[in-house]
Amino acid sequence: MSSPDRGNTPSDGPAGTAAASGSRDAQTSAALRNLQNKKPLPDIDFTIHTMEDGSTASTVERYHKDVQAPAVHIPTDDLFFSKEFPERPDIEFLKDHFFREGRISEEQALYILKKGTEILRNEPNLLEVDAPITVCGDIHGQYYDLMRLFEVGGNPASTNYLFLGDYVDRGYFSIECVLYLWSLKIWYPNSLFLLRGNHECRHLTDYFTFKLECRHKYSERVYDACTESFCALPLAAVMNKQFLCVHGGLSPELTTLDDFARINRFREPPTHGLMADLLWADPIEDFGQEETSEFFVHNHVRGCSYFYRQGVYHAACAFLERNNLLSVIRAHEAQDAGYRMYRKTRTTGFPSVMTIFSAPNYLDMYNNKAAVLKYENNVMNIRQFNASPHPYWLPNFMDVFTWSLPFVGEKVTDMLLAILNSCSKEELEDDEEWKLGVAGQAALEGSGAESTTMGANKSIIDTDMKSAESGAGSSENLTKRRIKQKILAIGRLSRVYSVLRSESESVSELKDLYGSTKLPYGSLALGAEGLKDKIRSFEDAKRSDIENERLPPTREEKDKEDKDKIMKAIDEATHMRQAELDELEAMKMDGTL
Repeated sequence: MSSPDRGNTPSDGPAGTAAASGSRDAQTSAALRNLQNKKPLPDIDFTIHTMEDGSTASTVERYHKDVQAPAVHIPTDDLFFSKEFPERPDIEFLKDHFFREGRISEEQALYILKKGTEILRNEPNLLEVDAPITVCGDIHGQYYDLMRLFEVGGNPASTNYLFLGDYVDRGYFSIECVLYLWSLKIWYPNSLFLLRGNHECRHLTDYFTFKLECRHKYSERVYDACTESFCALPLAAVMNKQFLCVHGGLSPELTTLDDFARINRFREPPTHGLMADLLWADPIEDFGQEETSEFFVHNHVRGCSYFYRQGVYHAACAFLERNNLLSVIRAHEAQDAGYRMYRKTRTTGFPSVMTIFSAPNYLDMYNNKAAVLKYENNVMNIRQFNASPHPYWLPNFMDVFTWSLPFVGEKVTDMLLAILNSCSKEELEDDEEWKLGVAGQAALEGSGAESTTMGANKSIIDTDMKSAESGAGSSENLTKRRIKQKILAIGRLSRVYSVLRSESESVSELKDLYGSTKLPYGSLALGAEGLKDKIRSFEDAKRSDIENERLPPTREEKDKEDKDKIMKAIDEATHMRQAELDELEAMKMDGTL
């Protein structure tokens, strides 16, 4: 039967051309009518959003009108500098600007740090301050609680203040605390005093959050200016000729107050010696109840410096009697009530050591009160206050894109797994159907041959069929094994991203709780919710955070530790046991992956 003549198809020739042209004209006319009779766009008011429950909210106004809008503009010099004293920053403007999360220019920040450093550099290692005065403990970047502190302690314009250090790290508003306190120092150099804490150094600010915060909000220049200024901070103060005020505590190298004069404070704090002890030392937990006669023992909690002990002949009382002082007032340790009084001395009946802590609900998980100590007319008052609400930051100033990467990775591997997972378990494991298909095809080919040749070539056909079956089966099995391996590989990758995402959430929440870029070992075993469930009291929070109270490792030690972890992980992955691979395959087959 011959093929039809393709030259006579109805789509060719004049008739076909006319039909096609008429169809295009009809389509064009319909399109023009649709344009002319186009329905008007719906009148939607995008300034109003309707909720699922039918209530409405404005999209152009703030939902919570009692919360101020963030300050998004860098202030001009006219706003930054005081009208009354043009060489000083306007502290009222800065107070409100920082409260609204505003930032100043890099040059303005450097100006505050430079002027403040000039004043601090001219002060002695040991200050002498008079009463009345308000003594404050650790701040740790909690700017909104610092504003509450000034409400409780008094206006800095009319109140003397002594801060015992630790203005930065752990909280997310450290640079605001530094810039505001240094601005106050410029305004009130003889009534507001700032001492150095153990966190005012490059080592800790690099390990914790302050360096990261400076880079995120300002620049490396601002961070360098801060650390240079920290080295100018005095180390201690004698208040009203009765109290030694210091961040950490006493030292076996501190015999008299004259020993302060021989310290070179304009440097990074060492890990041992008098300067380190003043910043790191703690009173021991069994203060006054110890069974040894040693004045000082190694501080295993901090990993450096000492515990100092009390008793008639022990460290605190011996030092106080030798220097004709009443008590040591220090900070450095979180306290549930914001303060702690240690055992009284026998000679004066006054607490030998007092601890003041001024960061309420430390790390947003301690649930502690904060306190300041007001001393006036030989009367000492402790004023407590609670935490103030503050804006939220993603842990370690992470941007949303970085935060979302584990989610994206998990979804991409899910898609790859779905693409490769086109073969069912039966298709991958059962090849009987394929074997029957090969045998059937060979039988059909054999039935078309003459009966005389069939018998003669029977052995040849059988051999060829077996050979074909064996060769094709081997190739098919190899292909199936490859598919299975690919699916398992993507399954493992999907599992990795799934764990990474879930652990990334836990890590982010835990780092937010710890206020650090590092987590103590074993923290992820609990997870964020597990840790929150476990932390039900101040003591629970303190125990969970104890690893971050230690002197952190140096960068060289940390790099070596990280390298060892990577090599260990590579070794474990390389020598993954077959049982673990089988378990992953089983998880894939039953739909877990």
